Amino acid sequence: MSLRHVNIPRPSPPTAVATALTVGVAAFQIALASGAPWGAAAWGGTNPGTLPPGLRAASAGSALVYAGLAVTLASGLVPGARRRRILTVAAGAMVLGTVLNLASPSGVERALWTPVAAALAASLWLARADADLTHRP
Repeated sequence: MSLRHVNIPRPSPPTAVATALTVGVAAFQIALASGAPWGAAAWGGTNPGTLPPGLRAASAGSALVYAGLAVTLASGLVPGARRRRILTVAAGAMVLGTVLNLASPSGVERALWTPVAAALAASLWLARADADLTHRP
């Protein structure tokens, strides 16, 4: 069978945006967990440079959550109703993240992560519609 004839459905624009953003945030968190000196742009910005061990562990955990969300968005592994619930909770968490980033004492965090969190909130909310299109086992 030729790959030219495989019919892989394209994600909706909101799902594609949400997937790209979650992969990007996961990569950022992996970098922080690995010792990247970007502490001023994360966790309130109170640890410029490399994060302390506790926050590096938190970044590793955060990366796992974002990676799991990206898999949920990009695959059909999670059935429709469950996927919709996951995306609803994630969208709500990103609304909270938008508010927290906006209130951050770190100017870098406010400028960078407030719009990312807001875009994630909106795209995750809109991506919920795709949950109705996924197959149910």
